[in-house]
Amino acid sequence: MSLRSSTSHIRCTLWKAGKAANRVLSRAPMTHAFHSDIDPEDDFVCSIGEIFCHGEKLSRPVDLGLLAQFQTHGSLLTPHVLNKFISFCAKFGFFHIGIQGHSIIIKMGFASNVYICSALVDMYGKCGAISSARKVFDEMPQKNVVTWNSLISGYLNVGCPGIAVDLFLEMLRVGIAPTPFSVSAVLVGCPQLEDGGLGTQVHGLSLKAGFCYNVVVGTGLVDMYSKCCSVNDSRRLFDQMSDKNIISWSSIITGYAQNQQPDEAVVLVKEMLRLDLKPNHVTYNSLLSSFSSPNYLDHCKQIHCRIIQDGLESDAYIVVTLAIAYSECGSSLEDFKKISSSVTRWDQISWNAVIAGFSNLGDGEEALKCFFEMRQAGVEVDFFTFTSILKAVGIISDLKEGKQVHALVFKSRYAANLYVQNGLVSMYARCGAIDDSKRVFVSMDRHDVISWNALLSGCAHHGHGRETVQLFEQMRRTHIRPDNTTFLAVLTACSHAGLQNKGLEYFNLMKNDDFLEPPTMEHYATIVDLFGRAGNLHEAEAFINSMPIKPGRSVYKALLSACQVHGNKEIALRSVKKLLELCPNDPATYVLLSNVLVTGGNWDDASKVRKLMCDTGVRKAPGYSWI
Repeated sequence: MSLRSSTSHIRCTLWKAGKAANRVLSRAPMTHAFHSDIDPEDDFVCSIGEIFCHGEKLSRPVDLGLLAQFQTHGSLLTPHVLNKFISFCAKFGFFHIGIQGHSIIIKMGFASNVYICSALVDMYGKCGAISSARKVFDEMPQKNVVTWNSLISGYLNVGCPGIAVDLFLEMLRVGIAPTPFSVSAVLVGCPQLEDGGLGTQVHGLSLKAGFCYNVVVGTGLVDMYSKCCSVNDSRRLFDQMSDKNIISWSSIITGYAQNQQPDEAVVLVKEMLRLDLKPNHVTYNSLLSSFSSPNYLDHCKQIHCRIIQDGLESDAYIVVTLAIAYSECGSSLEDFKKISSSVTRWDQISWNAVIAGFSNLGDGEEALKCFFEMRQAGVEVDFFTFTSILKAVGIISDLKEGKQVHALVFKSRYAANLYVQNGLVSMYARCGAIDDSKRVFVSMDRHDVISWNALLSGCAHHGHGRETVQLFEQMRRTHIRPDNTTFLAVLTACSHAGLQNKGLEYFNLMKNDDFLEPPTMEHYATIVDLFGRAGNLHEAEAFINSMPIKPGRSVYKALLSACQVHGNKEIALRSVKKLLELCPNDPATYVLLSNVLVTGGNWDDASKVRKLMCDTGVRKAPGYSWI
């Protein structure tokens, strides 16, 4: 890296920058007339800051002009002023200006000043030039704790937590006493290394050094424990903190959100408001990101109202997070479109959020439209974009569009990405192209449970029941453990293929697996369907009566459908009675009962059911076809 520029370039740049500098510096006499007690160094540095913040933009070459002003104010070229200047560059990321300042420091003979060099290490580290930061660090004849802290933070900034921790340990070995900043920096690295044991040791060091009462260290410990160990340990530390700031509260709320405990996070936000603490955009972003099911739609709307009340509804990051939260909570398309229309900065993250949102809400056509607009706008797509758009293509079963997206994947650098490959397997399966789905699956270097689930579900829903069972047995021979979705797919396959004994075997296998969550309502409904398709309606009814959870409408609808196929009016009437208790306004219940009666030749009773449906104001939604 060159620290010198050609003489002609310097002269040209100085000439261009002169006007901007003079505009600010010309006001100095008037300023001194009214404020003669202002330190000239601070006044000059303020002038520099004014040029950067209110004068010329960074696209204009004012950098060397500022350095020229340094040289014209020779008496002000002290280590203090240079240190402030380099710190200013570090704070605002003025990398190239900082390099030029470094060259002036060398020329002025301050290259061995520990304070200036520490500022240089910090500047290079914050600007991502970690090799330059390390070079300055290694060439320093003496180092203090600020120097070490600056380099440690620099390595954390570029994603090298292992080197940062090694530096911290080396600092302790050479006898440099850590500061709260040193400890908090290492605590940031522990989650990146996924090393909770190291975090616990740093906690012990903090106790010995008396840093645990420091709000920065305490907040770092709360964050570390929530990410590496247990959110309960994190909460215990949070409750013990005597001094908490908004970052402390945001850290514990984020911990609960990332550990899928949104109810606890909401309680903490309410406690913040009770204490007259105003949540910031980080707090709201973390809280909203934890809302990922329809059960939390009301919470999402309440937090949205609070965001508007706090005046944060125009925050670019919060708007995007709101869009994601609304879609994952199953909001209406109308509400989601309102949120999407309030996005002001259409970058890759915004487009991805909106495309994923429409895909989550089942509007594949709108997702494709946004995808085309994103490409026309010249915004680069990534693996997240491809995953969402492949899901959208599967929703509308548009095989032609799916193949075009697949071709685009090949042209990109994401053809070997596991998430994109899983999306391709699922897309082809949903479009009914099982052979293409299997071809992508076989070409993959590695599989996870989502890969298997995508292929199994596709085979199960397109009549390949026995093949689904074979694939499931093949999966069981790998190191990948089936999950609830896997079992739902294979149970569906057994039901469609008439494999009752095999289906019951897999259901018992699932129930007795301690590593799996208990069967859900969908699993029980599939077993009822399994019995019903085989004509064993009494066994199906007995199975429902023995369920450990309260049967839902999907269970009784499965039984009622089987009654229609096999013409069992007696069991159908009992099922209808249960269904009407659960959902009296569901038109499907009346239609199914009417069909059962028609199948048994009871036309008068069927007509009465239809009349009852009309009298109670229940209307069946009309069907439609894509053809």
